Amino acid sequence: MTTADFIRGLPKAELHLHIEGSLEPELMFELGKRNGIALPFKSVEDVRAAYAFSNLQDFLDIYYQGAGVLITEDDFKDLALAYFRRVAADGCKHVELFFDPQTHTDRGVPFRVVIEGLLAGMKEAETSLGVTSSLILCYLRHLDEDAAFATLKDAEPYLDMIMGVGLDSSEVGHPPSKFARVFKASRERGLKLVAHAGEEGPPAYVWEALDLLGVDRIDHGNRALEDAALVKRLVAEGMTLTVCPLSNLKLCVVHDLKAHPLKKMLGLGLKATLNSDDPAYFGGYLGANWTQTSDALGLTKDELVTLAKNSFTGSFLPPQTIARHLADIDAYVAKGS
Repeated sequence: MTTADFIRGLPKAELHLHIEGSLEPELMFELGKRNGIALPFKSVEDVRAAYAFSNLQDFLDIYYQGAGVLITEDDFKDLALAYFRRVAADGCKHVELFFDPQTHTDRGVPFRVVIEGLLAGMKEAETSLGVTSSLILCYLRHLDEDAAFATLKDAEPYLDMIMGVGLDSSEVGHPPSKFARVFKASRERGLKLVAHAGEEGPPAYVWEALDLLGVDRIDHGNRALEDAALVKRLVAEGMTLTVCPLSNLKLCVVHDLKAHPLKKMLGLGLKATLNSDDPAYFGGYLGANWTQTSDALGLTKDELVTLAKNSFTGSFLPPQTIARHLADIDAYVAKGS
């Protein structure tokens, strides 16, 4: 069995996926035509050429522009299903899916339309593909905290269908502390808490996410390695890091996949996981992140199994469900060995 075959069959979860970031150019054009929206691109090739960005802000500019074709519940359902079909083929069994309601409500699309469409896609994916999922509502950090509170209010009728809240968009200049009050309010409503920290932002942002937001999980976290005391704490607390190697490469967080810190993270005892972030924009879905990173870093079978187990133990699934997935991993490894 090749490493690629082993990875494909290995049960795994995805914990860092922005559903708007899975909008492929073909679907973008299809939805634009469906909704009578003129795109500033003449072809799919023009869109792909525009993906030649080199930093987070350049990416976000085109990301928000592309999201403008998402108007109806069916659009969001189709977006979700297109992603789930791809990730199911990569051996993914569970997804904790980020969505950015402010990206849509700020242009007049009701919160209800966004979440109802996504929930319909998630339900169909579980039925037809066997992939379970839950929603994490992300606050946009380049907007103010009042806007985040307004989004939390919009979400109130759906809180029993939302697993947690996160913090994404432009990191530098927008520290986690900016959102301490809305994260406290989100926790009081029974939601899990995650936040992007330590991707382009400094280790201090990871400290803030831990101490001021009280997060249950860190998204990215690469720059935590610059602070030995922070690494020690993350290891001691068993804090999960949702690492996204191809995203890091595309955004020049690392300049060569062979220099990616994932293997070092595992060696230090950090609870790292492998994820795709915004796969339509960053050149690869979950399977590509696993295989390309494994090839570049020479990950061992034991390290791959650890990453798979981390993806479930770092999830917000119930303990009995996590135990079942871990047993499936052990059975798969035993069968292959």
